[in-house]
Amino acid sequence: MELESRNTLITAVGECRIPSPVSRRAQGTNSISFVSDSDRILIDVNVNRACRGLAEGPEPPSYELAGPRKHIFFDPSKLKCALVMCGGLCPGLNDLIRSIVLELHYGYGVRNIFGVRYGLRGFIARYGYDFMELTPNAVVNIHERAARLLGPAAAPRTSTKSWTP
Repeated sequence: MELESRNTLITAVGECRIPSPVSRRAQGTNSISFVSDSDRILIDVNVNRACRGLAEGPEPPSYELAGPRKHIFFDPSKLKCALVMCGGLCPGLNDLIRSIVLELHYGYGVRNIFGVRYGLRGFIARYGYDFMELTPNAVVNIHERAARLLGPAAAPRTSTKSWTP
């Protein structure tokens, strides 16, 4: 598929009316740089092709820039978030889980954060895997562990009991 034909627009779920809770940190030592929905990243980062594309016509294909917004759609005090890891081994997954949990908890004020054990299979009730509550205390030192916190995506077939790290 050619880059020019890719539809990279993200559909909004609704108007974002709730001021972002992360803006409270902007008053402290850790300032926050909010991004706009109109901020974009070029798909093709080759300078020659990008410049040629800009000179030749329409806006080059791009993705929406990730990052905190000034206003958000979902109320963090009412959210339930779930983290699920799918795929093979990936060094740093525990670090990623820890970072997401800490940012959701301290940055956004989300108090209901869960880990889904054994990949997408963890969502299927017949396998009997419980969700794992993820709190700052639960993830404080997981970056020092060698094993994945939520278990491998391919769950063990010999048991339907929950995996405990």
